[in-house]
Amino acid sequence: MPENLTDFRHIFLNDVPMMDVRAPVEFGQGAFPGVVNHPLMNDDERQQVGTCYKQKGQDAAIALGHQLVSGATKQQRIVAWAGFAQAQPQGVLYCFRGGLRSQIVQQWLKSEAGISYPRVVGGYKAMRTFLIDTTEAASAQCGFYVLSGLTGTGKTEVLAELSNGVDLEAHANHRGSSFGQRISGQPTQIDFENRLAIDLLKKRADNHAVLVVEDEGRHVGRCAVPLALRQRLEQVPLVCLDDGFEDRVERILRDYVVQQRADCVAALGEAAGAAAF
Repeated sequence: MPENLTDFRHIFLNDVPMMDVRAPVEFGQGAFPGVVNHPLMNDDERQQVGTCYKQKGQDAAIALGHQLVSGATKQQRIVAWAGFAQAQPQGVLYCFRGGLRSQIVQQWLKSEAGISYPRVVGGYKAMRTFLIDTTEAASAQCGFYVLSGLTGTGKTEVLAELSNGVDLEAHANHRGSSFGQRISGQPTQIDFENRLAIDLLKKRADNHAVLVVEDEGRHVGRCAVPLALRQRLEQVPLVCLDDGFEDRVERILRDYVVQQRADCVAALGEAAGAAAF
């Protein structure tokens, strides 16, 4: 594997393991599915270095960073990076722009642990831009059908059976209706958009030129459908599903009552889960 990677398409299509060395606060604002955060600097250290950069310039900030991440702290972090690299030899590492932080981690892995490990050129920002462009391209270039119908008609079940189905509710971790919230909560808006874009990329790589989505409107819970996709879906054919009243009641009871309660109990225990439900 080359020392530095620029093939974002390959990374996302092949679920290449990734180690994010940004600070936890950055990671929490948005990341990619399955990525592990092993930061070069924690939030406090990052803040100190940032303040120093503004007040005294780059050289002073770099010197402070090396002072803060030294000794036992440095060794603990190298152990974490090396552990990831050894467990995921086909993986990559990145920081925000693919610059100094990822270069330092890469250099220390080589000099301190004897591990050559590739980093992503352009880092998180470049990969995020690639995924935004991916969604916009799919919105413009793919054909779409939108599944509509009353709650309980089985739209999500139909999507699950289609190889070209794109499940917005799954990416948003929400059932899509007023009572669709899940106990495990929703991803950030950025995480939702990243998951969706990767799904679109993979569907297109599988030669699906026409995609099927459920009729969700502007939002799935608190996650907003990307503007380019939402505008496109307003222009495509609508397929309305229908089912008998008893079948709809059975699905609603199963999904919104029985399964919801089971999820709460599994997450919180019997008493707390029942109370939360």
